[in-house]
Amino acid sequence: MSSNEPTLFTLPDAPAPDPSRTEPFPFAAPAPLAGVMAADWAQALAPAAPELHRIAAGLEAERREGHQVLPAPGNILRAFARPLADVKVLLIGQDPYPTPGHAVGLSFAVDRDVRPLPRSLNNIYKELAADLGIAPSPHGDLSAWADQGVLLMNRVLTVRASSAGSHRRRGWEQITELAVRAVVGRRRPDGSPAPLVAVLWGNDARSVVPLLDGAARIESAHPSPLSASRGFFGSRPFSRTNELLRQQGAEPVDWRLDAIR
Repeated sequence: MSSNEPTLFTLPDAPAPDPSRTEPFPFAAPAPLAGVMAADWAQALAPAAPELHRIAAGLEAERREGHQVLPAPGNILRAFARPLADVKVLLIGQDPYPTPGHAVGLSFAVDRDVRPLPRSLNNIYKELAADLGIAPSPHGDLSAWADQGVLLMNRVLTVRASSAGSHRRRGWEQITELAVRAVVGRRRPDGSPAPLVAVLWGNDARSVVPLLDGAARIESAHPSPLSASRGFFGSRPFSRTNELLRQQGAEPVDWRLDAIR
């Protein structure tokens, strides 16, 4: 065939590699935590670095067995990307969404283009509308809440794809316990506790109550479809959180989320 004859066929492009299967875990030994989270979080969680390295090794072994770990490695510690000093609301989830493409490292959140939204998030939006009259967002990106000091942290930070709860008792509970203690332990210049409201949805979140040292808290059932009607709906967590923040001299959270542009 001459060089100027038309090509009869082309090979399809190879699919892009899935980062959740190939990307290295950024908290594996000997990587410093300062490179993967805000500086004050890196300092607060430094005692847990050996445990994080151990967890990373276990996750890598699981991937070698052919399993997919969620969220993608670069998002696993995303809850700690914003400064610890800015946290004023602690909103704890259970573990990441096990559906591939959903978990993003912030509890209850998904990327802006995910459709349909997870049912728990839809229920959160329903309660937000009932509580404050804020129309449900068409997307699930909750980073605007995180930007205002809402720590969207799951109790367990990873999950095996399609297997909810699969990474419990792998060491994450010790990491997130240390994170809660760091949030609770902050002080104002006069020595009084920094403003904080803990929003605890479900039994996994309630497990941190002994760590809160009397901090203001709001408890209810989880927004899951299995439990939302048993105390989550009607609990008014958003307006109650803002009232508790005002009582502590802190700015309330603007719970509105921008629509997709």
